[in-house]
Amino acid sequence: MLDTALKNQLKAYLEKLSRPISLVASLDAGAKSAEMLALLTEIADLSDKISLDVRRDDAERKPSFSVSGEGQGMGVRFAGIPLGHEFTSLVLALLQAGGHPPKVEPETIEQIRAIEGSFEFETFISLSCQNCPDVVQALNLMAVLNPNVRHTMIDGALYQDEVEARKIMAVPTVFLNGEPFGQGRMSLKEIVAKLDTGAQAREAEKIAAMEPFDVLIVGGGPAGAAAAIYAARKGIRTGIVSERFGGQVMDTLAIENFISVQATEGPKLVAALEQHVRQYEVDIIDGQRAEALVPGDLTEVRLVGGASLQAKSVILATGARWRELGVPGEQEYRGRGVAYCPHCDGPLFKGKRVAVIGGGNSGVEAAIDLAGIVGHVTLLEFDGKLRADAVLQAKLKSLANVDIVTSAQTTEITGADGKVNGLTYADRNTGERRQVALEGVFVQIGLLPNTDWLKGTVELSRFGEIEVTPRCETNVPGVFAAGDATTVPYKQIVIAMGEGSKAALSAFDHLIRSSAPTVTEPA
Repeated sequence: MLDTALKNQLKAYLEKLSRPISLVASLDAGAKSAEMLALLTEIADLSDKISLDVRRDDAERKPSFSVSGEGQGMGVRFAGIPLGHEFTSLVLALLQAGGHPPKVEPETIEQIRAIEGSFEFETFISLSCQNCPDVVQALNLMAVLNPNVRHTMIDGALYQDEVEARKIMAVPTVFLNGEPFGQGRMSLKEIVAKLDTGAQAREAEKIAAMEPFDVLIVGGGPAGAAAAIYAARKGIRTGIVSERFGGQVMDTLAIENFISVQATEGPKLVAALEQHVRQYEVDIIDGQRAEALVPGDLTEVRLVGGASLQAKSVILATGARWRELGVPGEQEYRGRGVAYCPHCDGPLFKGKRVAVIGGGNSGVEAAIDLAGIVGHVTLLEFDGKLRADAVLQAKLKSLANVDIVTSAQTTEITGADGKVNGLTYADRNTGERRQVALEGVFVQIGLLPNTDWLKGTVELSRFGEIEVTPRCETNVPGVFAAGDATTVPYKQIVIAMGEGSKAALSAFDHLIRSSAPTVTEPA
């Protein structure tokens, strides 16, 4: 199943194993079990430290397999064939089971080992989901480090009966001891914090002890990362605080317009950004959301949870989030048929009827991708015509299982038994209301700046964007802004990086000028 290049790469990784690994496969007579056995046999053949045992009469999900280090009894299981985005999860599980140290802060490792109780996690994923591996890898690592934790990755496309029974319509969806635990991307720190109730207080105490920064960047997306690098290279004390390092880019699958890089994926780009930032003396404070900005001689950034940070200058790079429809039923059925990531959740709607709201590039691309998975796609656009690039429109119109409806204002998302069963839209030309029966709604109507917490502090446009000058200055002295949260047009990664760099240079210039001695003119 693995090509020669991938085998050679994996074999090189497996040379890092310091102790034997046991793979135990639970299989039946199905085709997927045969595929799994073929994959595991190939892996076992790559290292004499890996053994493979096959069981056909146990009570585990079939097909599935466990990974454990010799004498460890670890609770890591894959119920599905971990290829696609999850192949990295498999490789990391093998390395960690084999004794290779994880790239995690020592205090986090000790925190995981100290967790008491019994924790049985199940994570439903799709192999095309770029958000899922972070959750799978975090929970796998916890199962490696703590014998009280067990984790099973479940491919929703392979276990459709369980998906239907548990009414799962978005991935990743995590259950703990049979009860819902979380949905969507979660970092290792976020998961540990939910289990370790004292974590937030300890983190707040740690943050409170930090000295004021010369430059504090709020937001860890491309703009924030670029600003941190440019500021740190000036030799000034730099910090970056973010709710999720990488921001919106973490939810982006294909990136084909980042200059000099022909093609990459969001999570890969974010990993490279973080690695670059960590080459400098930058304090990265992740998993923290800002809730207030208090200007002064030292500007204060207050965080949810009670902690706060101070800085001589601040760069706001909080980015944007998916814009919501704001119609009845959207929040009620979010994660129950209402989705915002077609790459992640599309496989859960295999053979079903879905709608895509939005006729720009994102909406049309989503409809094209979904058409290859679902039974039927209805694309609804508010305007009288699609706004996507001509090449995308041509591709969309060539698909037999896609209907395009323009001048359509979505008014309600309906449902029954806890999940979506349709939507209602108004024909903007005639006023007639129409109902579409379907099982999923993918909202693709653009972005909304993450600036609600700044209202009344910095000047915002009528769209909620931070008003900035060509030098990235806000109306508050010493406070700068960059990226998708600002009024700078064209929300693109490469533009955000440029603006973040410019904001850092402007902040440095501000620090020099504000610290320069005052010159008194002669009388």
